[in-house]
Amino acid sequence: METSAIRSIGLTVPEAEKQIKPDERAERVALVQAARTVNEAQSYGPNSEVTFSLDRKTHKPILQIVDRATREVIQQLPPEYLLRMAAHLHSKG
Repeated sequence: METSAIRSIGLTVPEAEKQIKPDERAERVALVQAARTVNEAQSYGPNSEVTFSLDRKTHKPILQIVDRATREVIQQLPPEYLLRMAAHLHSKG
C-alpha cells in the first residue's frame, strides 16, 4: 500500500491533495484532529496510536492503530484488501 504523509503527528500536503474539494479537505482535517484527540486520551492504550493517511492510488483516507514502539499496524480501516480492490476497479474505469 502506498500512502501519502498525512499523519496525526504532523501534516504535509502532497500535490494531489491540493486539488481536492474544500469539503473533502475539511473532512480530512477533522479526521486528523480526531486522531490527535484519541492519541492524547490514550484511548487505545499508552503503547498505541491512531494515524491517518491517504492511499496514493485511490486517495481514500486510511485510519490505522499502530504500535508506538514497533510501528506494527494493529488494525486498519479500510482493510488492505478493500484498498487493492478499489485501486483495481479505479484503474479499469
